[in-house]
Amino acid sequence: MTLKNITLLSILAVCLISAQAARFDIVNRCPYTVWPAATPYGGGVQLNPGQAWNLYIPAGTSSGRIWGRTGCNFDGSGRGNCQTGGCGGDRSCSLSGQPPLTLAEFTLNGGNNLDYYDISVIDGFNVPIQFAPTSNGCNKVRTCTERSCPDAYQYPSDNTKTVACPGGTNYRVVFCP
Repeated sequence: MTLKNITLLSILAVCLISAQAARFDIVNRCPYTVWPAATPYGGGVQLNPGQAWNLYIPAGTSSGRIWGRTGCNFDGSGRGNCQTGGCGGDRSCSLSGQPPLTLAEFTLNGGNNLDYYDISVIDGFNVPIQFAPTSNGCNKVRTCTERSCPDAYQYPSDNTKTVACPGGTNYRVVFCP
């Protein structure tokens, strides 16, 4: 296979992934470092103030979560701990974080080809967060800057906070909006 063919296949693969995935732009506007994590399709990275992380999540993903971890220290092998939101001592999370944590929750291309999303503080509050669509003309923004925020689920049977956008919408999650 020639270099030209490999390049063309790589470009095609990126196009297919982006056509079947939602892009999540995760931005840290906090005056401190946040270590965002995502399940099921994203590990965790270090975001210093002003930095961003782009994550592509496949259509059909249900029960996805994004949250910020604070006060983290990891060694060269990716093992360590966080003051809030840690996930079993791993830098790259495969499990949900430990409370307290402010959650951005989503299902992509769920019923009726809609994306469903919300913010939850059921497991506590650790980082202010905003969850907003960035495409498809959808403008339903959720913001939570304190534990008692009205845009977030406060308790398990609180079922009025979820909003929907057309499937295939892209999103932005901002820490400290």
